[in-house]
Amino acid sequence: SVSRTSPNLAFVPACLPPDPVEVEELQRFVSNSKRLFVMTGAGISTESGIPDYRSEGVGLYARTDRRPIQHAEFVRSASARQRYWARNFVGWPQFSSHRPNTAHLVLRDWEKLGKLHWLVTQNVDALHTKAGSQRMTELHGCTHRVFCLACGDQILRSELQEHFEALNPTWKAEAFGVAPDGDVFLTDEQVCNFQVPACRKCGGILKPDVTFFGDTVSQEKVNFVHQRLAESDSMLVAGSSMQVYSGYRFALAAREKRLPIAILNIGPTRLDHFASLKLNSRCGELLPLIV
Repeated sequence: SVSRTSPNLAFVPACLPPDPVEVEELQRFVSNSKRLFVMTGAGISTESGIPDYRSEGVGLYARTDRRPIQHAEFVRSASARQRYWARNFVGWPQFSSHRPNTAHLVLRDWEKLGKLHWLVTQNVDALHTKAGSQRMTELHGCTHRVFCLACGDQILRSELQEHFEALNPTWKAEAFGVAPDGDVFLTDEQVCNFQVPACRKCGGILKPDVTFFGDTVSQEKVNFVHQRLAESDSMLVAGSSMQVYSGYRFALAAREKRLPIAILNIGPTRLDHFASLKLNSRCGELLPLIV
């Protein structure tokens, strides 16, 4: 029931078409699995037009000297928050409109068929949710939710956009390029007059419900994912180099449990030396070939 979508390849590294032998190998891997644990990364969303950080030639780090905001900087600095939210405000209409691609839809269908036991995504773009996945954990949260650091009150990011518009009725800025986390490139001059709302309940600091660089995933969430992994019989990594430890730890746990691990990612990953299977293909091109 996968509906084909035309991929956006602007941020996808060059790669060869799937090798029929590799397709057979992944087919065998998936067929042998009864409770598949899947972990996805930015490489599954690049075909939806969202750039990643690390891909050779096309990732943010390769194209610019930009680095994502650090958790401590966001909490400590009002000017850093102003800069972050101004960029995010401009980028939000485009970022929130991205649609799931074929790879997201395939994984949703595997779940419906009972093949996929649990999905863990390192992405914050909500594309798995938009595709209809339900047996899922958003390891690093989701940009579509915002919460107050003081009282914990949550609101939708779309609601916050309305608050921004009300506070900044005449503020305008032209964006230059989009980043993986949904913000855009703006100059300090463009940002300086942007007004940032406080929590409507307590006046506290509003933050996206995502794990910024330098922050940690809650132990409760980590324990929950470990439980889902313990119930699984194999692990598939799709679209991730697994350079970030918060995701890599689950691959280490899978190796310790002697679960077979397959990797589908363009370019090297941190798991290549102990994976059962490594495939260098686009997720949206190879996954639909698996029955």
